Amino acid sequence: MLARSGPARHDCIVVPRSDANATIRAVLGPTNTGKTHLAIERMCAHSSGAMGFPLRLLAREVYDRVRAIKGDKQVALITGEERIEPPQARYYLCTAEAMPRTGGNKAFVALDEAQLGADRDRGHIFTDRLLHARGREETMILGAGTLEPLVRALVPEARIEERPRFSTLHHAGPVKLSRLPKRSAVVAFSIEQVYQTAELLRRFRGGAAVVMGALSPQTRNRQVELFQSGEVDYIVATDAIGMGLNLDVHHVAFAGLEKFDGVRQRRLTPAEMAQIAGRAGRHHTDGSFGTLAGNRGPRSHGAPLEFSDDEVYAIEQHRFAPLTRLFWRNPEPRFDSIDRLIADLEMRPDHPAMAAAPEAIDLAVLRRLAEDSEIRAAAHGHAQVRRFWEVCQLPDFRHQGSDAHARFVARLWRDLKGGHIGADFVAARIGELDRAEGDIDTLQGRLSAIRSWAYICQRPDWVLARDEMAARARAVEARLSDALHQRLTERFVNRRTSVLMRGMGKDAGLLRVKLEDDGRVMVEDHAIGHLEGFRFVVDQTAGQEDRKLMLAAAEKHMPALLAQKAQRLISSELGDVTITNGGLWRGDQQVATLERGKSASRPRLVMAKELGNLDPAHRTQLSEALDVWLEAALAPLAPLRAIEDATNDPEAGSEVRALLLTLAERGGSVPREEAGLANLPKERRPLLRKLGVSIGALDVFMPALLRPAARKLLHELGLDRRPVSETMAPVIAGGRQLPAGYRRAGEQAVRLDMAEKLFRAAHEQRLKIADAKDTRGFAIDTALATSMGLSPESFRGLMKDAGFRQGEPVAMAEGAYGPPRPVPWTWRPPRKDFRSSRHQQQGKDRGKSRGKPGAKAKGLPQRDNRPAGDHRPATGNAFAGLADLLGNNS
Repeated sequence: MLARSGPARHDCIVVPRSDANATIRAVLGPTNTGKTHLAIERMCAHSSGAMGFPLRLLAREVYDRVRAIKGDKQVALITGEERIEPPQARYYLCTAEAMPRTGGNKAFVALDEAQLGADRDRGHIFTDRLLHARGREETMILGAGTLEPLVRALVPEARIEERPRFSTLHHAGPVKLSRLPKRSAVVAFSIEQVYQTAELLRRFRGGAAVVMGALSPQTRNRQVELFQSGEVDYIVATDAIGMGLNLDVHHVAFAGLEKFDGVRQRRLTPAEMAQIAGRAGRHHTDGSFGTLAGNRGPRSHGAPLEFSDDEVYAIEQHRFAPLTRLFWRNPEPRFDSIDRLIADLEMRPDHPAMAAAPEAIDLAVLRRLAEDSEIRAAAHGHAQVRRFWEVCQLPDFRHQGSDAHARFVARLWRDLKGGHIGADFVAARIGELDRAEGDIDTLQGRLSAIRSWAYICQRPDWVLARDEMAARARAVEARLSDALHQRLTERFVNRRTSVLMRGMGKDAGLLRVKLEDDGRVMVEDHAIGHLEGFRFVVDQTAGQEDRKLMLAAAEKHMPALLAQKAQRLISSELGDVTITNGGLWRGDQQVATLERGKSASRPRLVMAKELGNLDPAHRTQLSEALDVWLEAALAPLAPLRAIEDATNDPEAGSEVRALLLTLAERGGSVPREEAGLANLPKERRPLLRKLGVSIGALDVFMPALLRPAARKLLHELGLDRRPVSETMAPVIAGGRQLPAGYRRAGEQAVRLDMAEKLFRAAHEQRLKIADAKDTRGFAIDTALATSMGLSPESFRGLMKDAGFRQGEPVAMAEGAYGPPRPVPWTWRPPRKDFRSSRHQQQGKDRGKSRGKPGAKAKGLPQRDNRPAGDHRPATGNAFAGLADLLGNNS
């Protein structure tokens, strides 16, 4: 502790030692090291405790956390403007100024952000608490690593503990505001820059929360909740964000690297940069920091706003120059007279680790008012001088400067010098501020004024009916805070754009778009426009940037929106309509017929003659609604439309177009031997895969057209007369006529895509054995077939069609034990699978061998002389295309 050595020597400052039985721990490290969390845990483990914080906001945040652990009756919050002190309170959360100088005789005492002892304005407060505030059992000093040499010098008995950061912090370089990643915080160093940045984020990214030191805790918490809840993805703040604000921030962008420190405009120190940048990445989530591209510093002469290499290294590695001194001011001045009081406050320390604090605003106000003879005359005697000094210590919540603040303090002193301020007078002043109208600046001015009156009402001997007046002041502050939050949100958050930006960033198709009965189109409960007939009209109140987002969102959902409106119109006029037997039907009544249009999947709608009696306008509207409804109803046939369109593309090539025409005519599937694959160049096959065509072992098909909705539509439109399986199950019972999309497998039938899965799995096993040059056959796992419901006999029949033959079980040698060896399988290419390829090759051979004897000259197929057990791929031109069965199959 700093104390005078005697009443006659006020310039001799000593650093006393603490109680030997008490533990003093200095927990030092960068941001996101869990220092405050550790202190909270330690305090809750003691019978009583007190913690001092640099901000009222942080004290309130920790108060809420401790209250959740210990209960409302045991926890107190003491700040300049707010005092919640239950009679049984044992744990006190305070601002550093409101914290008892010696710790209040609590078992545990902690001081957070102790490095602020080097702050020009409030450093002497933190230095005094660092030296004097002690717990009976344990004391914790929390701060940055730069404080270590001063702790060793001023509190040598403290046990220093260094804590590493939980996550890493890396430099991401400059980023444009339009490309700022989500969950970012932008830090500015003036209110004008905060507003400007927030306005740009509202315009381009949907909005931002705004946090400034001048905001009340309620407003600040509401704004932070906007960001934490994900309603906005950006937050714009002053450098107050660096003091303990725990946010889910992934990136911190500096809008400037200079600030006015009360004396001059200067560049931030690396330690100050790190304190702010450290807000990025909480706990084990890594963070990044950088600057806003395009910004210029006021003293940079047009140079880009960038960190230097040394600054980046210091921030990333948490290496900073240590503090060399803390500011000190005499904490126990004498009150014999105003002159003696000023002299004591100007006393200089004689310890090398401390320096005299610069003139704070309370001392500046004291000096100015001391020049007033009337005030000096009234402030005489020990009690009056002490009271006068307490009035001068009223914080400048309005931030108007020492001259304007001194005038307010002078008026307050005239009311207090004779005793208390009347309750009626205070209530009138509070009532004047209880108005929620006005813009952001007006509300902030009222909030600053009400904070002054809240501070005045908290003093124990300044106001009559103190508790009632303090409650009134808090209530007005809460109402003004709500109004300010509303104004900030209205100005800097476009909820509609924010919703659209979040949805478009993921997938516009996931947005909840709804058509109201009155025709309005709603996105997440925000109107973006309305339907006029079947045309979308953007909301007239939207700006140019918002219009683009709304049109993009509506474009994704227009088919569904139009279908909803068409369905409502049709239902109101006709009831439920279905596609049956090549027409639109309402029960047993035909509404329209479907004639072939430009292609099979684009039928032309012809309304029934019975509807010809409608008036022309109503008939046209109903016809348009039916067209829109039909377009939506035919959506399952989109893959078929894609291949139909490709048949008209000359760049596809005649071979591809011929195959696609065959697929379109046969409802999306054709046996491989009839597909003409031998004529299809390999370089054209990627186009087929892009169109959703799968080339299987036995069939060429489109998996998207094997779904129940697509098969039923093809059948009802008359494009595929084969029976339809209602569920398109993987395996069904066989019959005389198979449903579309199935291949016979013994007494059962397998859907084409599932059959292809079985063939592919078998070929993969065959190729593994072929690579190992094992000629004893290969095993096939039947688990997949069994899970589909395929019987062993049907499985063997299906595999036989694809060229697979099951061998005989291998008997175990006499005396051998263990599981039996799997039944071996062999494979030979099925003849029918490559009939067209074989005929083509025979024609080529016939031309080459004309006039020569032998099988080739006669065009006869050559005999395969391989052993029956040989499963290796056949050679020769007839089966040269089989290798791309696996490689080119989609």
